[in-house]
Amino acid sequence: MAKHNIILTKQGKTVHGTVQLTGSKSECNRALIIEALSDGKVIVENISDAADAVTLARILRESQLYGAESDQGVYENPHLATHTPHLINIGPAGTAMRFLTAYYAIGNQEVILTGSERMKQRPIGILVDALRGLGAHISYEENEGYPPIKLKGSFEQQTRKISIKGNISSQYITALLLIAAKLPLGLEIHIEGDLTSRPYVEMTLAMLRQAGIQHSWADNVIAIEKQDYAETSLHVEPDWSAASYWYAIAALSDEAELFLPGLTSYSLQGDSVITELMANFGITSQFKDGGVFLTKEPKPIFRKIFDLKECPDLAQTIIVVCAALDHEASFTGLETLKIKETDRILALQTELAKIGVKLIEKGQVYKLDCSEKQIPQRMFVNTYDDHRMAMAFAPLATLIPELEIEDADVVEKSYPAFWTDLVKVGFEVKKA
Repeated sequence: MAKHNIILTKQGKTVHGTVQLTGSKSECNRALIIEALSDGKVIVENISDAADAVTLARILRESQLYGAESDQGVYENPHLATHTPHLINIGPAGTAMRFLTAYYAIGNQEVILTGSERMKQRPIGILVDALRGLGAHISYEENEGYPPIKLKGSFEQQTRKISIKGNISSQYITALLLIAAKLPLGLEIHIEGDLTSRPYVEMTLAMLRQAGIQHSWADNVIAIEKQDYAETSLHVEPDWSAASYWYAIAALSDEAELFLPGLTSYSLQGDSVITELMANFGITSQFKDGGVFLTKEPKPIFRKIFDLKECPDLAQTIIVVCAALDHEASFTGLETLKIKETDRILALQTELAKIGVKLIEKGQVYKLDCSEKQIPQRMFVNTYDDHRMAMAFAPLATLIPELEIEDADVVEKSYPAFWTDLVKVGFEVKKA
């Protein structure tokens, strides 16, 4: 498919309006797996229109995995047991790859999970090793440790205890937690080292609790016993990750008044911490009338170090805002960025160089050098098949007269209406 570039412009440095965000991709993907495993007891409300969530919902619907339990207690559907592996292509949906790997590992189907070329470069070995340790039969079709993978659908649980590194991707842990209540012996996860993106694991456990699944978490051990789901509905909140781009736009504007309906101060989403992070840049968040009001107030920026370990999906947004405002901050907790949709560290370094800003790596600390920063009349932004690169750099249109964004459709992964919403609040979007 040919890439569709756009040119983004913004007259004036004020922004006003109301933006209705799509449902959270993170919440929705968890809810869809819980629904599929619940034997019809759990219903998902406000399903996200993010491409990743749409893909996962379609795969689960087509698989029709709403069958009975076997004598092993694992999830199965005898009508779908075949001798020919079913090929499932999840495209660039990384969350779907991780969650479905665990999901199909305890089923009775033989499937091959594959995806885009970038997906075949994203490691999955840690999750596969953990599932193999539990009793799953999984093999690699091409390169060891990477998709595509074959799941043979003949699960017999060997143990309830597994160990997994906590500093690689919280999605591996979430994938295991989502299937834990269906395992005959339950599950006990021992997390090795520091846990990256802890709020995402907490979100998973909170949603499981809403669906009747209880857990214990002591020190570095999370345990879930085999148990039944409760009849309930899971309502997906609007996406705080998507909200972060509106906070960035407000931060780079002289004057901003934005209302984002549906967002609450007690969100399960770790990225709701954007309210605290953006307070450093003069953005006030007021929760009322069923949403959050953003306003911009002039304020000097004092914070010099941002630890983003628990919210790595906000890294691009925060780093670009700091660069645009000449704020030479340092950043930690970026270890997982190199295995995302692209190598986000390298992508940030490459694109920021176009405005003369350096992102310098010193061990696990990254520092901005804005000493040679310049604002060009025109800038071309490469997006590297990464939705967050497109949206994190889009706010620069408040500073750069003509901003060309490569492959605008990439935002469909998490926020399909992004460009349309920009138009509603005064941006101009046209084909390049």
